[in-house]
Amino acid sequence: MQIVGVTTQQEIYIVSRKHKFRMNEILVVEDAALRFPKVEVVETMSYNRLIPMGLDKSLVDAEVLQTLQQIGYDIDADAICLAKARLYEEAEHPVQTGCIVRFPEFSEVRDLLVKVTPAEGMVVGEIRSTETLSPTLPAELADQVQVLERGNLRSQDGVPFIFDVYSMQQYPHIGVFGGSGSGKSFGLRVMLEELLKLRIPSVIFDPHFEMDFEQDVEGMKYNFPLRQQVYPVQIGQEVGISFPDLSVRDVVDLLSAAGGHLTESMVNVVQMLHKRKDTSTSFGDRLNNLVQALEEKRELEKQINSGSLTELELMRAKDLLKLLQEHGSLPLSSVKGVQWRLARLVHAGLFQHDISPVVRALKERKLIVVQGSIWILQIFATYLIGALYRWRRDYRDAQMNGRPAAFFPPFVVITDEAHNFAPKAFEAPTKSVLKEIAQEGRKYGVFLILATQRPALLDETITAQLNTKFVFRTVRGTDIALLREETDLTPEEGKRLPYLASGDAFVSSAVFGRTIYIRVRAAYTSSPHMLNPFAELDAQEAAIEEKFINTVQDLFPILDTNLLSVANHLSQQAGTEWDVEQVKEFLNKLAGKGLVERTQTAFAVKYEQPCVKC
Repeated sequence: MQIVGVTTQQEIYIVSRKHKFRMNEILVVEDAALRFPKVEVVETMSYNRLIPMGLDKSLVDAEVLQTLQQIGYDIDADAICLAKARLYEEAEHPVQTGCIVRFPEFSEVRDLLVKVTPAEGMVVGEIRSTETLSPTLPAELADQVQVLERGNLRSQDGVPFIFDVYSMQQYPHIGVFGGSGSGKSFGLRVMLEELLKLRIPSVIFDPHFEMDFEQDVEGMKYNFPLRQQVYPVQIGQEVGISFPDLSVRDVVDLLSAAGGHLTESMVNVVQMLHKRKDTSTSFGDRLNNLVQALEEKRELEKQINSGSLTELELMRAKDLLKLLQEHGSLPLSSVKGVQWRLARLVHAGLFQHDISPVVRALKERKLIVVQGSIWILQIFATYLIGALYRWRRDYRDAQMNGRPAAFFPPFVVITDEAHNFAPKAFEAPTKSVLKEIAQEGRKYGVFLILATQRPALLDETITAQLNTKFVFRTVRGTDIALLREETDLTPEEGKRLPYLASGDAFVSSAVFGRTIYIRVRAAYTSSPHMLNPFAELDAQEAAIEEKFINTVQDLFPILDTNLLSVANHLSQQAGTEWDVEQVKEFLNKLAGKGLVERTQTAFAVKYEQPCVKC
């Protein structure tokens, strides 16, 4: 491999007869005057003079061709491999044309590729185009991952990509971006497995119910012994919000999340009616009573003065009248608006539990998987993240001021579909607390991992604070433009984004100071949604057919004149109603598949099981 053409302090052209250059490949230039600079391949091409297509736009120009001829290449006959490469550090002067280029040993490029050992960081995948470094890879970095390619598992064939978690103190927060089918959720699963390995306290909000770690992936060399560190909870079943602990501001925020922004009049209703240590029931009853009082205010005094009420009814009427005298100026529509929002939260079971299980699991350094529908997750996340962040901040502030305080651990907040939690165009319940953590969380040891298919829809302030970005296949022009703006992706890498294979990603990290091209490793566990829906459909039909045959096993052979008794038998055994037409249609379908033999006799159609010996 040699340098050809005109060189600069930043870029060179390399030629080879045999080696087929790969994108992002690292090479060393034998230029002693520049202390053997390292370069990265950013564009590749195979050239044959007999097929001169598009030379005006390629990296082959007249100067490169002239150099090739001068150093002995037969450009009329040879198929020549060419590469455009960029120096990692700008040279003091242009690289000497004609210099030899070679593959490096791992020790020469270790500082560019690996910052920590596998035991200290997140082993996320394998760095692409590092296969030539395998022979010189130290034992501690060899055989760390398995990679899934073209449906098959293979062993590590390059340098493992290890993310230094401890560097988040200086470069906080991670973004995971990619379109549908790009491997984004798969990559997020791998990161969670690595957080579990390092026992870093984490909370993930899972709207798709897919962060389940019970199912092992077949064929993996490595097992996943950390399931006991996963703590799944569902809102309304194991966790919720303790209403008596809420301040007026908390209640306003929750009600806003439940049904949209509260008007000033609605906020006034909450401020007037909410009392310290209220339960959801007592606050709801007060709202309901006020609604009734406002609706019946013209009749209340008449009923009290009529003398027709029982003692219990009279007490009730007087209580409503007193409530009306205290809060009768509040608009009925505003009170009903607050009433409706509170009822929605109560119906969702939000106030049946508290967050103590999450706090306990966090202190035990577990991964808490919070599951629920997206709207209830937004509401619960607002309260939970705010409470956890406040406790961690108070502990750190107390430490700084020399005051005693109970320890509260640092933690990571992870969300999928992050653009729903912190949208760019409008306010959302969790947006303010996520923005605060994005800007201030580093000081207190609270970090974010935000995944989304649409980075252009994520709040700009938060996006700017994500110091590490994993960029999977992205197709939309607006998203690509944003990622180009927010990362150090080159124009060539930006053009490749729509065509990345599922599981491949560019990692733009302030820790490495450049973009690294990786393939995410195979996860130890699989998502419960991995089954192909059409395969699921076929499996379900096969199960129904098998159950049908087993149920009528003793009735074969079956004549179509006797289908009524078969239908009655099926109805009794299966627990669902069958009629003659359904049974006949099902038997004909089974006959069409060869699962049942159908023959026409002189008097009837006969169905029987196929002869196994035949």
